[in-house]
Amino acid sequence: MLPRCAISVCHVFVLVLCLSSAEDFDWTKNDHGSFYYGTFPAGFSWGAGSSAYQTEGAWDKDGKGLSIWDVFSHKKGKIQQNDTGDSSCEGYHKIKDDVGLMKELKLNHYRFSISWPRLIPTGIKSDHINEKGIQYYNELIDHLLENKITPIVTLYHWDLPQFLQERYGGWQNISMVNHFNEFANLCFERFGNRIKYWMTFNNPWSVAVEGYETGEHAPGLRLRGTGAYKAAHHIIKAHAKVWHTYDTQWRAKQKGLVGISLSGDWGEPVDITNQKDIEAAERYVQFYLGWFATPIFHGDYPQVMKDFIGRKSVQQGLGTSRLPSFSPQEKSYIKGTCDFLGVGHFTTRYITQKNHPSARSSSSYFTDRDLAELVDPRWPDPGSEWLYSVPWGFRRLLNFVKSQYGNPMIYVTENGVSEKMLCTELCDDWRIQYFKDYTNEMLKAIKDGVNVKGYTAWSLLDKFEWDEGYSERFGLYYVDFRNKNKPRYPKASVQFYKRIISSNGFPNQREVENWRRKAVETCSTSNQLLAADPLTSHMEMVTEIVVPTVCTLSILLSAVFLMFLLRRRN
Repeated sequence: MLPRCAISVCHVFVLVLCLSSAEDFDWTKNDHGSFYYGTFPAGFSWGAGSSAYQTEGAWDKDGKGLSIWDVFSHKKGKIQQNDTGDSSCEGYHKIKDDVGLMKELKLNHYRFSISWPRLIPTGIKSDHINEKGIQYYNELIDHLLENKITPIVTLYHWDLPQFLQERYGGWQNISMVNHFNEFANLCFERFGNRIKYWMTFNNPWSVAVEGYETGEHAPGLRLRGTGAYKAAHHIIKAHAKVWHTYDTQWRAKQKGLVGISLSGDWGEPVDITNQKDIEAAERYVQFYLGWFATPIFHGDYPQVMKDFIGRKSVQQGLGTSRLPSFSPQEKSYIKGTCDFLGVGHFTTRYITQKNHPSARSSSSYFTDRDLAELVDPRWPDPGSEWLYSVPWGFRRLLNFVKSQYGNPMIYVTENGVSEKMLCTELCDDWRIQYFKDYTNEMLKAIKDGVNVKGYTAWSLLDKFEWDEGYSERFGLYYVDFRNKNKPRYPKASVQFYKRIISSNGFPNQREVENWRRKAVETCSTSNQLLAADPLTSHMEMVTEIVVPTVCTLSILLSAVFLMFLLRRRN
């Protein structure tokens, strides 16, 4: 037998090994570096994405039920210019056309979402399953596979059935957990023989904060200080339940993976030598990405969220924290429910400690964080007020995920840049620059040891951009929303992204500069053709509205004139 002191030394040694494997993120090291020429690992997957409500249209066709976005967008004043997603890109009717665009781009995968109310109109499976909805997604999946494009499916991209919102209060109610699980189980049953990558939720931060705190998004509730936390709590439980359902009932025969797509802007300390700024920046990221990732990977909310929200709740005279808590059983049930992590990322903010903490009486998600967000006026700003191009923030975020969550397998599920302009512009030089720089920072992160397996450009098409309507365009392909046929036109970024995919990276400086030059040359010709578009639309109006109206009036006038003549004869 080993002496007791030797056993103690062994325990200490094992403990040290465990602690050393939990890597800390270095906030003081920000290597912007120069552009890195090189290629991605073999088998790296390149794709583009979309979501059901943003692109499908056909909002009331073939038995589809109402979603909260159908109702919200029809309320005056909620969406820019009162736009709706009623027809959007008409993707529901354009499967072959759009898969053709993906094939032209040489995509390895396509990320899309399944509309819950298109499959289950009321959201309650026992009420009714809409087989026409099932048929639509079967056709889309089969067509993708025929063209050797891997489907990556999101189960919830914000379009909750309206019936569930009205009857239960949506994600404020724990009953959503079981209803969502039944919907997911139906998808596994009908599509799981062909789908190997599932994501439960897309950006639940937006669902919680913008849906139930600020009211900017559907269902438009303003439950300040409580609504977002309650919604997020139920979403995390729903995610875990779906993961366990797949794990116990489907994984052995379908051999797929279930993850979640979390969005996160990067928060960089204003002063990396100031501990208070570092703490504020970490708080920013933990209240954003960590809010969902930490329970899923570690079983509970980030300690900083529990501390800050708990303290604010006490100051307000509340008996318990406004942040709900998980029971010990729930913690162990939720922990580890992620086969891969989807990361959506668009931009970065500088973060500093707030000098004057918010008033004790006010409570909201934003005041709970006690920090201030800043932007550098030198950062490129393509037009959308929230989106600045800060490529190095992407590498920082990916490395943070690696250090915090044990270097999980990552698929970048959303990354792209919008433009805000009324006129047609296919020569999107700023988007080429954005994709070039951001994918290069992702390549550097892979060199750092981050386990990134795929990248999804956001988005394949211009589409309905939630509360911004059609005033913002993220697409690689321009969609003419004035034309009822919704024709698609390639922007210059299509050619550039296609070259990155074909080369699996950036071979050398000369070749990459050549790609850009050729892409812009191609789009200049297309732009000249598109300049005639308003005339084309005008001619359509003439042939479809004016000509039939004139003909009808002519017939009526002729009839009246004939009657007048007959009366005169009599």
